[in-house]
Amino acid sequence: MTHEDPIDQAMIEMFAKMHAHFGKAVKGYWFYEGETCPGCGRQVSPMQHKGANALSLNAFIYRKRGILIGYILCGRCANEIHRSAEKRPGVQIPRHDTIEKTLSAAYEAHMNRLDA
Repeated sequence: MTHEDPIDQAMIEMFAKMHAHFGKAVKGYWFYEGETCPGCGRQVSPMQHKGANALSLNAFIYRKRGILIGYILCGRCANEIHRSAEKRPGVQIPRHDTIEKTLSAAYEAHMNRLDA
């Protein structure tokens, strides 16, 4: 990715905010470029937001490595999480656990390929 890429720019901004808030606990960032949704395995697809197509760019801190992992969800998973957040703000649902498990494994596989 180049610095002109909007996803890369968003990741840089999210990393800067997380690093400012959590300090050395967040050491870097990585973007999951898989073509499937880490929440359900379906093809990543746009969702409708305010009458237009949008992508749901998200991130979580993989604490084991101190890495902010960015990812895009399919429209179905994004909508499920948004609806849940409207009803119970700040409460994780089982879909979050699936996403974090999938992305943690993908990051570890990525690091293993680099070490090989």
